[in-house]
Order: sequence, then structure tokens, then C-alpha cells
Amino acid sequence: MNRLDMIQGRVRFLQRRAGDWSPGGGQGTLDRIRMFTLHPRLAEDTVPLGRFELSLVRLMDDARYPWFLLVPRVPDAREIYRLAAADQQRLLAESGALCRWMERELRPDKLNLAALGNVVPQLHVHHVARYADDAAWPRPVWGVHPPLPYAPAAREALVARFLARPPEGFVPDGEERA
Repeated sequence: MNRLDMIQGRVRFLQRRAGDWSPGGGQGTLDRIRMFTLHPRLAEDTVPLGRFELSLVRLMDDARYPWFLLVPRVPDAREIYRLAAADQQRLLAESGALCRWMERELRPDKLNLAALGNVVPQLHVHHVARYADDAAWPRPVWGVHPPLPYAPAAREALVARFLARPPEGFVPDGEERA
């Protein structure tokens, strides 16, 4: 093994240890996405909508609040600060696109964003549209009331609204990126 091979191997090791999954620094994006598995609790409590380049987009099945999740497709991700810098930036851009859609389409009084991970350790970012007359206002939504699942027609209407004029960069389930 020559000196260059040793240095490149050490760089790859340090990148993996720091959470850098960029091409050339460990696993490529496609390999990383193939290794990703959604946490069962998130699969159970949410409705799939589609994806951005990095993150899945899911609707929380709680009719009290319009509530979306971004779930970065990074295996074993638990904290935003541990993502590769490019993925941190991408997640922030995707969150911004989702927030702009929520403001435009839902007209909330306030948007609440949070990445808690106390119950589900897999990194996911909550985006909750809040209204002064909602069931938990002004408190956080967690733990105030048990989830109230959407009636099928109401859920379908919100999903249709989302898909009719989606956020920039969003790809619905079953479609490929152009």
C-alpha cells in the first residue's frame, strides 16, 4: 500500500465517522438511499406523499393539525448536526420549500418545526401548521390530545391539495425525478 492509498483510506474513515456520506467519501447517495429503512412507528403514524432529493415527505395522521414530516433518507441518522454538510443544507432547503407550501396553501398563524427524536430515534423533522383556535394553542401539539385520525375523505382532500400544487423539488410517490 502506497502513501496515497493510506491517506485516502484515512480520509474515507474520517468522513464516515463524521457522517459524510457524499460520493467519494464512503457510500454514494444511491447506495445510501437503498440502505435506508423507515422506522415502523413513522410508517404506522403517517401517510406517504413522496420525496424530495434527500427526504421522504409524510403526512401525520392527526386531523387536529396539518402536520408533515421530512425524513432524510440517511441510514441511522439521528441528529441534524451529524449529517454531512451538504445534506444539512439540502434538508434546510427542503424544509424551506415545505414551509413555503404550507404558508401559501394552509395560511397558518404560525409554523412549528421540530426534530425531537424522543419517541422515534430516526431523524425526522416535524412541520406543523398552527392556528390560534387549534386544539393545543398556544402549547406544543405533543401530548395535549391523542391523535385524531383523518376521516378518509378529509385525508384524501389534503393529499390531493398537496399533490395539485406541490412544493418546489417535490416528487410524488411512483414518479421519477425528471
